[in-house]
Amino acid sequence: MTPTRSCAAPIRTANRRLNCPAAADLSAAARERLAAYLDLLAKWNRVYNLTAIREPSRMVTHHALDSLAVLPRLPSRPSLRVLDVGSGGGLPGIPIAIARPDWRVVMVDPNHKKAAFLTQAAIELGLANVASHATRVEDLRDEAPFDVVISRAFADLATFAATSSRHVAADGALVAMKGVHPADEIAEIGNAFAVETIPVHVPGLDAARHLVFMRKP
Repeated sequence: MTPTRSCAAPIRTANRRLNCPAAADLSAAARERLAAYLDLLAKWNRVYNLTAIREPSRMVTHHALDSLAVLPRLPSRPSLRVLDVGSGGGLPGIPIAIARPDWRVVMVDPNHKKAAFLTQAAIELGLANVASHATRVEDLRDEAPFDVVISRAFADLATFAATSSRHVAADGALVAMKGVHPADEIAEIGNAFAVETIPVHVPGLDAARHLVFMRKP
């Protein structure tokens, strides 16, 4: 599997120059696979409008490294089950699956064209640890509970919790990837969940990023 020129060089440059622990821990094969994923995303994006970001260098920071930056904050144990809600073009699910082939990553998106991309990407990238469903998370069936249910640009916290919390294992967590600190959204949660907010630094990205963990009390 050989990535095209468009994203392979920025990925190698990012891993060489940027201080991102998750990216630094990737094997050479995983980096190549991540570059191949971004090339595939760019190719499909010309037809299906999967992302507003089209420049290869920005895809590296805003998509790949942004997704990988969550890994140090997630449980590190093997066989972790992760549900990516509203995955769209596979973010953060596919970068997580590439970085952690020992984890099971399930992605859901109700848009059939986006779900078709997720299925094709898993096939072309050889990601045996990935599954995707063309459905709303509320309608997802026949899946065991997940250790981590994560979303990126999916919905406000209250909506994310209302639609997705039933898929979380007893000792698991809802994890929302947010930009600026979502104080108003957290206030709407009330006492329904124990909330923890962690600032996240994404190398090369000059913007605020926070992870919001929501656990059942």
